Amino acid sequence: MKKQPRLSFWQIWNLSFGFLGVQFGFALQNANASRILTSLGADPHELSFFWLVAPIMGLVVQPVVGAASDKTWNRLGRRSPYILFGAIVSMLAMFLMPNAPMFVKAGGALVFGVVMLALMDGSFNVTFQPFRALVADMTPEEQRNVGYSVQSFLINVGAVIGSALPFIMTASGISNESAGGNVAPSVIWSFYIGGSLLLISVLVTVFKTKEYPPEEFEAYNNITEEDKETKESFWNLLMNMPKTMKQLSIVQMFSWFPLFLLWVYSTTAISQHYFGVPIDFNAKTETNKQILDAFNEAGNWVGICFAVYSLVAALFSIVMPKLISLTSRKTVYAGALAMGGIGFISTMMFSNHYLLLISMIGVGIAWAGILAMPYTILSGVLPAKRMGVYMGLFNLTVVVPQILSGVFGGPILRTFFGGDGICILVLAGIIMILGAISVFFVKESDK
Repeated sequence: MKKQPRLSFWQIWNLSFGFLGVQFGFALQNANASRILTSLGADPHELSFFWLVAPIMGLVVQPVVGAASDKTWNRLGRRSPYILFGAIVSMLAMFLMPNAPMFVKAGGALVFGVVMLALMDGSFNVTFQPFRALVADMTPEEQRNVGYSVQSFLINVGAVIGSALPFIMTASGISNESAGGNVAPSVIWSFYIGGSLLLISVLVTVFKTKEYPPEEFEAYNNITEEDKETKESFWNLLMNMPKTMKQLSIVQMFSWFPLFLLWVYSTTAISQHYFGVPIDFNAKTETNKQILDAFNEAGNWVGICFAVYSLVAALFSIVMPKLISLTSRKTVYAGALAMGGIGFISTMMFSNHYLLLISMIGVGIAWAGILAMPYTILSGVLPAKRMGVYMGLFNLTVVVPQILSGVFGGPILRTFFGGDGICILVLAGIIMILGAISVFFVKESDK
């Protein structure tokens, strides 16, 4: 087998640079989708059902894109065509979603907003999956830790800026107030900027990364003509996935279920627990200006909290390779999830919303681990000829927990916690600690 060349640092950097912009957009969505949907008239207790469109899109899109990109080759490359297409559609959806009332009047604005959320998340998924496979394609085994850590760093730098952007827009003088049924201008302008930067950063990766042509890629990965002719059904691939992939799916369940609760209910939890917004609040019908202003202020603060956990994740991504060399992948992974669980649980313990930034340190460490460690472990056990499709199938372990979280999150909030959002973040922390324990049952490659 021909030895795959090592990449320079800047080649690895350019390989993942587009993820900076994709995560910029994803962070804006995570921090503001609930705020936008609530502004358009969604019941805060039913938000998880609206958010279901996002993981469902991932469930459908990523395996298909993964399998297709394994078989694609044109002058842009194997993965790059999908990355570029997803970025263009993502940008358009980001421009349209916060402007829903401009296109559809009355109750239809909420439906339009949900459709744009689905389109946005579907196109994010078209971009995400090939990026994961691209790092595995282009980096030799001994550079995978660095490759995915750089990707995690860039993801979180983008997320820092994206999460904080509405707060920055407000500080710059753009209005953070909105009439019932409309979205604040600070959020609208943030989505304009985010969509534009998303496309620009993806263009850097597409035009600065030269993917290996099929013959060279096959030589590096010992793919024979017989391998290429072998056809396997989706069901066969799913049933015969590597044992490590099955074990990681348990960890993923305990990681992404609580993350989805964080994204859906942070605005609800923080506005109730720290800003005095009542449990039965509805932004579309609320006439008390003081409560509306408190809700919008809480929305901006959620963005700052998300920016802080993303900044912590970016910094932790830098030290992760060193920590792995001193201990092991599993120790670092489990420790990161445990810190995340503690961070979630601590959100209930403060009386001042500024102290929530302490909680975000733990969440950020967990987020860095979740973004990098499963893929680093998994890439060592997957066959190169099926890297794209298996990375796409592995996305099932990301979206299925989110779908379950979306289905059960609302009923749990109403039935067990009486609509008190902060309690569901504590539940998220307990679940993530279970994820830390499950890491130790994963068997790594002997490589």
